[in-house]
Amino acid sequence: MQAQNALDLALAKRDSGMLDTVRAAIRHRQVLLAFQPVVQARQPDIAAYHEGLIRVLDETGRIVPAEEFICLVEETEYGRLLDCIALEKGLAELAREPGLRLAVNMSARSIAYRDWMRILEQGLATDPTVGERLILEITESSAMLVPEIVTSFMAGLQSKGIAFAMDDFGAGYTALRHFKDFSFDILKIDGQFIHGIARDPDNQVLTRAIAVIAEQFDMFTVAESVERADDAQYLTEIGIDCLQGFYFGAPTVSPGWRSDATGSATA
Repeated sequence: MQAQNALDLALAKRDSGMLDTVRAAIRHRQVLLAFQPVVQARQPDIAAYHEGLIRVLDETGRIVPAEEFICLVEETEYGRLLDCIALEKGLAELAREPGLRLAVNMSARSIAYRDWMRILEQGLATDPTVGERLILEITESSAMLVPEIVTSFMAGLQSKGIAFAMDDFGAGYTALRHFKDFSFDILKIDGQFIHGIARDPDNQVLTRAIAVIAEQFDMFTVAESVERADDAQYLTEIGIDCLQGFYFGAPTVSPGWRSDATGSATA
C-alpha cells in the first residue's frame, strides 16, 4: 500500500509539473508545430500533404511532443487554447506557402469554442485558397463524444472546401451506426495495427477490413506509424493510399519549404 501511495504521489507530481510546463508555454507563446509528411504509398517520394503536430517548449527549451501532455489537457481550457494556437499557426503556414496542404489536429470539444471558430473564419477570409488546402483531424474517440454535433460541424465546413480526417481509427470505439453518418474524407489507421504488420497475420486481417470499410465510404486511407520497409511494402500491396511514419520522415520544426530552414530538427 505504501509503495502504491508513493507511486501515485510521484505520478501526480509528474503530471502537475507537465501542466505547469504547458501553462507556461501557452502564456509565453512557446508553442509550435512540427511537420511530418504523409506520402503517397505508390510514389513515396511525393508528399500528399503534411501534418502539423503540436509541440511545446519546456523551461530548458526542450521540444515536448504531444503524447507527453495532450491527455492531461484534453478536457481542460488549456486543450482548447492549444487547439486555437495549432489552428492559428497552421493557417499562417498555409498562407505563407501556397503549394502546401496541411492537416491540423483538433478536439471535438473545440467545435463550440468561440475563439477557435473565429480564428478559422479569419483565416478563410484572409486567403480563399486556405480552405481547399486545410485538413482537420479529429480522433475517433473525440468524434464519438458528440457524433451528431461533429457530423453537422463537418458538413458546414466541407462546403467551404475543408477536408476531415478521422485520426487513430481503431483506437476508440466507433459505433457503426454513427460511422455511417460521418462524412470523413480520410481514415487514418491507428499505429497499433501497423507496427510489424508485414509479419502479423492478425493485424493484416484487421487492416484489410478497415481498408474495405474506407473504400465503401469513399475515404482515403492513411497508415500511421510506418517504421519499416517491409511494412510499407505490405500496406502498399493491399491498397492503402498514403503512409505516415518515421520511415518516411520524422516530424520537424524546420520543414524544407521554409527558405530560412537551416536544418531538420526533429520533434
